[in-house]
Amino acid sequence: MASRSSRQSYSHNNNNNNNNGSSSSSSSSSSSSAVSSRTTVGHAQPAHNSSGRPKPLSATSRRSVTPNSRTQSFHSDQEPRRVRVAIRLRPRNAEDLLSDADFSDCVELQPELKRLKLSKNNWSSESYRFDEVFTETASQKRVYEVVAKPVVESVLNGYNGTVMAYGQTGTGKTYTVGRLGKEDASERGIMVRALEDIIASTSPASDSVEVSYLQLYMESIQDLLAPEKTNIPINEDPKTGEVSLPGATVARVQDLDHFLQLLQVGEANRHAANTKMNTESSRSHAILMVHIRRSVHEKVNDEINSQEKGTKSDLFDGNGIPIIRKSKLLIVDLAGSERIDKSGSEGLLLEEAKFINLSLSSLGKCINALAENSSHIPTRDSKLTRLLRDSFGGSARTSLIVTIGPSARHHAETASTIMFGQRAMKIVNMVKLKEEFDYESLSRKLEGQVDHLTAEIERQQKLRDDDKYNLEKQLRECHDSFAEARKVLVTRSEILEKENIHLESEMKGILNELNHQKDLNNLMQDKVAKLEMSLKHSEKVLADTTEMYEKKMAELIKQIEDERAHSESAEEQLALMKKLLSEHQKSIQKHHMENSTYQKVLADTTQMYENKIAELVKQLQDEQACFECPEEQLYSAKKLLSDHQNSKQGQKQIDELALKLQEMYQLHENTLSELQSLKSENKDLLLQKAKLNEELHSVRQRLLEQEKQRKGIENELIKLKRAVPENENEFEDKKSYMKEELSKGSSEFGNRMGSYRSNPLRENISGQRATIAKICEEVGLQKILQLLTSEDSDVQVHAVKVVANLAAEDINQKRIVEEGGLDALLMLLRSSENTTILRVASGAIANLAMNEMNQALIMDKGGALLLAKTASKTEDPQTLRMVAGALANLCGNEKLLTVLKEDGGIKALLGMVRSGSSDVIAQVARGLANFAKCESRGVIQGHRIGRSLLIDDGALTWLIANSSTNSASTRRHVELALCHLAQNEDNAKDIISGGGVKVLIRISVESSREDIRNLAKKMLRLNPSLQADMHAR
Repeated sequence: MASRSSRQSYSHNNNNNNNNGSSSSSSSSSSSSAVSSRTTVGHAQPAHNSSGRPKPLSATSRRSVTPNSRTQSFHSDQEPRRVRVAIRLRPRNAEDLLSDADFSDCVELQPELKRLKLSKNNWSSESYRFDEVFTETASQKRVYEVVAKPVVESVLNGYNGTVMAYGQTGTGKTYTVGRLGKEDASERGIMVRALEDIIASTSPASDSVEVSYLQLYMESIQDLLAPEKTNIPINEDPKTGEVSLPGATVARVQDLDHFLQLLQVGEANRHAANTKMNTESSRSHAILMVHIRRSVHEKVNDEINSQEKGTKSDLFDGNGIPIIRKSKLLIVDLAGSERIDKSGSEGLLLEEAKFINLSLSSLGKCINALAENSSHIPTRDSKLTRLLRDSFGGSARTSLIVTIGPSARHHAETASTIMFGQRAMKIVNMVKLKEEFDYESLSRKLEGQVDHLTAEIERQQKLRDDDKYNLEKQLRECHDSFAEARKVLVTRSEILEKENIHLESEMKGILNELNHQKDLNNLMQDKVAKLEMSLKHSEKVLADTTEMYEKKMAELIKQIEDERAHSESAEEQLALMKKLLSEHQKSIQKHHMENSTYQKVLADTTQMYENKIAELVKQLQDEQACFECPEEQLYSAKKLLSDHQNSKQGQKQIDELALKLQEMYQLHENTLSELQSLKSENKDLLLQKAKLNEELHSVRQRLLEQEKQRKGIENELIKLKRAVPENENEFEDKKSYMKEELSKGSSEFGNRMGSYRSNPLRENISGQRATIAKICEEVGLQKILQLLTSEDSDVQVHAVKVVANLAAEDINQKRIVEEGGLDALLMLLRSSENTTILRVASGAIANLAMNEMNQALIMDKGGALLLAKTASKTEDPQTLRMVAGALANLCGNEKLLTVLKEDGGIKALLGMVRSGSSDVIAQVARGLANFAKCESRGVIQGHRIGRSLLIDDGALTWLIANSSTNSASTRRHVELALCHLAQNEDNAKDIISGGGVKVLIRISVESSREDIRNLAKKMLRLNPSLQADMHAR
């Protein structure tokens, strides 16, 4: 069993104190002879007059006395009252700071609207409403006054009440409820403040305050004031349903110091353990039961009949019958729900966690059943639900405070806790007032009155005897003096009658004059009253009319501004879709022109080949004619040869003819071979013509399909145009680098309209997103990526914008990378000089760089070098901001730090400060903070040694110089970067020489975020060199 005096506080300081407390003493309250219960009507509790006594009740709640008994009963009117639920956000601690520094909080509070926004990811969030929303800076006093004080006041007026804390382990439930505040009174929790108010509002002479402090550990009820009492049974009254613990220690509270001693004893005996989620995790549910017994005096003159009224009035001399109000206050500190994989529980801790989650699950089932008005409430599934039977769905006034943490790592647990609170808000309890007649006190009072009246009667009897004697003596003396005075009075009366007659005549004249003046005054007062009424009415009408017109004008102005903003956003989207459509139409027209040109060339080529074939045929015919001529010559030569074969003179002629014949034969062979080649070439041309016809047919088919797709895109665009005006008042809140480009300077697409979200809006936005995705799917991502290589810069701009929008969605990033989109974007950075293309391409790469796998690919393909070159050749602030955002995302990968520095990424970040843009500087500071955080993590884990890589490039000097910047975002990242650099002992010399110690000291005191202040204090305390420099100063 862990001994402790306090739990982990919101200031993240863990103090473990061993306190030895004395064993508690039990006291029993006196029981009354008869009991009756009464309930009030409505939400109003009994009002008290200046004397502290309650005012008489209405006629519906008067008492009546039965003929057979003097016990007085009351009408049982019940009062419906909903369970009040407040939510409190724990500040970031050191663990959250180290783990989630580069992530935004998943919880956004709107305390003025009593709303909480839970972000699931960068573009999706849910909004919830509670009775009260406390930020991380809310004081313990304000939490008590809003959540518990109304319940405590109801308990003091005779109602049962419950204050309960629920939430994930480590979110501050025990800090909120059970904090003792011994060192700092402002940190006292609900238990101490509630008992302080109760003790201040009760009288030790007539009232009593008794407490029991219990814990439910592994389904066993144990007494924290007497640890030897374990497995205490639960008894339920079969008639009234009241739950009691007969074996529990009941200690009568004397004063606040006595209660604090009892509370320390109980806290020392409570089970706690160290887990990965909390260094002092409660392993049991703690329940503080406060029993209050107060005396109330009420008049009974209106409740009894006339005969008994006279008797009672004579008997009690008008005093009221003593009434006792008995009430019970439960303050419950539930053990936190936990996941085994996160808490690392093993052995006994695992068994404890099972019982904790089982009891909380049973409580959740009861809450669900009550919220849904189920006919069966499973209160007997757990001892916790049996103990809280009266708190939910019973007769107690209940307040629930739900505690959550800001870390996105525990999003599921935070969402579950919020839904528990939402369901609890649907439960309505029937509040009852319980009163009892204090007959023992009445008997003692009557006995005292009888003794007093007996003594008074004897004293009055003696006084009457003495007065009788004195009166008789005085009577005789009066008779003598009366006779003498009578004579004097007769004489004086005669004189006074004469004076009276004279005065009466004068008085009549004065009265007549006064009556005349009075009539005139009444007439003037009537006129003044009428004028005042007329003036007030005119002023009221004028004020109401003015206020009405002012409200209408403000609403119209706001509506006009909203419609203007939505119209601009819608026009931009429509312009983008129109450009895409016009580009697609241009592409189709280009295809048509290429097709017509291709057909013309094909026709010309065919005609050329046909002419060539005709010429070859003609040439062949000429050759054949030429061939026939040599044959005739050969025939004549043979004939001549036969005529002159014996003639020697013809021998020479024969030789010449034979030579000519051989030449003609060779020419014939050449002609035949050329004819054969022309025939084969003609056959090839015919095959090419058939192939070209097939290709032409396929091109026509593709053009028809593209025409159908164009018509489909036009239809979708028409639908989108129709859908945009219906939803121009609401847009989805989604973070994306490229949404800034499309909305001209805003880093969130729907940031200004986020407060108008609703379920129909989400459906409409989802439909629009599905429409865009469908259009992109029909056109094809590969075709869009091919447009990035177009020679037309406008086509490239629109294509890269579409790719950037697709890259903003996680589900599209893998496909973009696989289809070669990353290579195409890097090619644009390498070759393009267009500012818009560089800006949008850098933003798309920044979106892709949010994924760890994509970060390695970007670095392998030289992305850091290209981003650094882009930063050096542009002065556009928006382009620099996109480049800085991409480099900042790459700085969040510990494996890439060395390569990133070698590629000039850090120098490029620092060089972009020249723009002077606050947005660019904020991204630079974020990148340096991510880099420093990854280095500090490597130093802690032993992966990295030596000075920081940032120091060589002058980043430390820049961080120190800009630690007091006015931008809250930049300042927060600068402070985080300095704190992470201070974690490395090897950086201490540079920090000291650069004046960083003073900056760290100032951050530990003046930083706007408590987690950063605590981290700076921790670094100053744990770094020996910095500590030595502080002492030297």
